[in-house]
Amino acid sequence: MKKRVVITGLGIVAPNGVGLKAFTNAIKKGLSGIVFNSELERLKFSCQISGTPIITDEFKREYFTELELRNFNSTGILYGVIAGLDAWKDAGLSIDNNENPDWDSGTVFGTGTSGIEKFRESIYKIDDFQTRRLGSTAVAQTMNSGISAYLGGKLGLGNQVTTNSSACTTGAESILLGFERIQQGKSKRMLVGSTSDSGPYIWAGFDAMKVCTFKHNDAPEKGSRPMCKTASGFVPGSGAGALVIEDLETALSRGARIYAEILGGNINSGGQRGEGTMTAPNSVAVQKCIVDAMKDAEIKPNDIDYINGHLTATSKDSLEIQNWCQALNRKGANFPYINSLKSMVGHCLSGSGSIESVATIIQIYNGFIFPNINCEVLNEDIKTIISEDKIPKQILYKNLNIVAKASFGFGDVNACVIFKKYKA
Repeated sequence: MKKRVVITGLGIVAPNGVGLKAFTNAIKKGLSGIVFNSELERLKFSCQISGTPIITDEFKREYFTELELRNFNSTGILYGVIAGLDAWKDAGLSIDNNENPDWDSGTVFGTGTSGIEKFRESIYKIDDFQTRRLGSTAVAQTMNSGISAYLGGKLGLGNQVTTNSSACTTGAESILLGFERIQQGKSKRMLVGSTSDSGPYIWAGFDAMKVCTFKHNDAPEKGSRPMCKTASGFVPGSGAGALVIEDLETALSRGARIYAEILGGNINSGGQRGEGTMTAPNSVAVQKCIVDAMKDAEIKPNDIDYINGHLTATSKDSLEIQNWCQALNRKGANFPYINSLKSMVGHCLSGSGSIESVATIIQIYNGFIFPNINCEVLNEDIKTIISEDKIPKQILYKNLNIVAKASFGFGDVNACVIFKKYKA
């Protein structure tokens, strides 16, 4: 018998808020974390605005020792460790230095790259014949599984400790991988989530592809405009989101607070066939992913109250809405409410799915839908298929029962998670 899986802890490092309290306040008020980035201007990027979490040196020392911070230069690991440890504490779990590992707990924590700034630093040293000065942590900071290795060590995790990587689908995928492991009885608890490095060396390729906006360098907070008629590309962002998920029996036995339940979901690929390419989604696969997610969760299309969309503020926003309409067979006023966190934080790449999932769960638990900011004039193609009032421009207080969170990534990969309000 498959085990029920619930969410008992949340951690967040986002451009508009570090920590649950700050982040919840920001999304309720529609506060943007996007600012002008002087380094992008210096490097002559077309897009000179970005979303970067603010982390002080003093704050870092609450999570890392002085020894660990020596020669440390990996923003992705920094964000992921903070979000992961915060989620663990939020779940009411202790961080012990026991001799034996915690065999019942593990992590699937994803990333797109690891320590890209550390890579750059290391390459310069190697080319300058200073290989011996790389330091003993260069490998841990630059290996893709560095984030899960850091978290595994800090928490003493003895179950599966691994890192997944599936472009912008990474965060949603990590949740489903952890969910399936618990559901099958292979672990009692998993720390799941994802992170993304920040800075020009992670964002440059997207600027070169001309998928980032260049029209709002003088008004950063207005730059990310999902579903808007004047959307002109995404704003690069970074950060991390983390969830502690457990089997229901384990959570109840220790009296844990339960934020929500994971009903199921699906991961698939369009195979870069049909209209699918390395950078464009195959609509057939997107729709199948959503349909199969509902089937796995044992729900019907009309059960969904709200969708947290991928919606990047590019030309593909209207296609995403069309795919949801086709998959759910719902349109007009019958379409669920939908919004995009990217309007406030930009596109956090491999961190986006988990950051947006944390925002989704906060809304379920507290009963509201955050405003989709910067969508003053709705995209004409979207306006023809769903009612405009399904995209709230102001905070909407509403009891949410079942919600869907989807992420779509480069490589024509998709993931959709179905969450439900927990009822004892």
